[in-house]
Amino acid sequence: MTVEEALAKYGPSDVTRDDILTVDDPGFAPENVAVVTGAGSGIGRATALCLAGNGLTVAGVDIDEEGLEDVAERADELDLPGRVEPLAGDLTDDADMERVVSEAAALGSIRYLANIAGIQHIDPIAEFPMEKYDQMHAIMQRAPLLLTKLCWPHFEESGRGHVGNMCSIHGHIVTQDKVAYNTVKFGLRGLTQSTAAEGDGDIRAFTVSTAYVKTELVAKQLPDSADSRGLTVDETVEQVMLGHTRVKEMMEPYEVGNLFVMGFSEHAKHLNGGDMHHEGGMSLTYQ
Repeated sequence: MTVEEALAKYGPSDVTRDDILTVDDPGFAPENVAVVTGAGSGIGRATALCLAGNGLTVAGVDIDEEGLEDVAERADELDLPGRVEPLAGDLTDDADMERVVSEAAALGSIRYLANIAGIQHIDPIAEFPMEKYDQMHAIMQRAPLLLTKLCWPHFEESGRGHVGNMCSIHGHIVTQDKVAYNTVKFGLRGLTQSTAAEGDGDIRAFTVSTAYVKTELVAKQLPDSADSRGLTVDETVEQVMLGHTRVKEMMEPYEVGNLFVMGFSEHAKHLNGGDMHHEGGMSLTYQ
């Protein structure tokens, strides 16, 4: 199977209005801002659309300017009650993030932060390039801390704040050759619980942990992953990715976006420091 064929079969579908979970919440209004990282593609893109579909002004953050423009156009096409405002920025540049938060604050009251951006690298520990570890740590652990810190005064000003961090099944159990990803995802849960501890109920934090999601990043890796195992792409999905789950299908990005909608809503006010565990039973059922 070619990369193009894998994308067609296992890549994401585009978000429609019918896909978006809408929740009655007085905080979901255009004057309130949700900062979403990784908004140019994948789960970040879907989350940006789901939050805009609930009436929020979304400050979409990504280094991919073309992807940001595309998600903003998609929000317009769907005629969503909220909107996506592209804010291009590099998560590894502190000054860039200070600028992005300042620009987001100019759009309204920053009430929500979704740290979703992420990358992957696969190598055994003995061969793992430390420069790649440093990059993954900077994007997936340091940047969420910095953005939480930068948004904190805005949360306090509005009297309320909500931080959702994109974790993973790999923040609970690990697989080999993913030492950086495993490490930063475990660390992200520590950041989330620290945020909850210091937020005193007014600034709330949670993680979202899923198994495999139908993103372009995952789909494009499938042919190489299959070749390395001597399997077909379909066999790799069935045996490797879904072999230990009870739900025998990968999640769509919009399904993850809807978890952020619920987690940010007043209906989840007791979700503080905890994890929204939606991984098909992979880590919770005996094999």
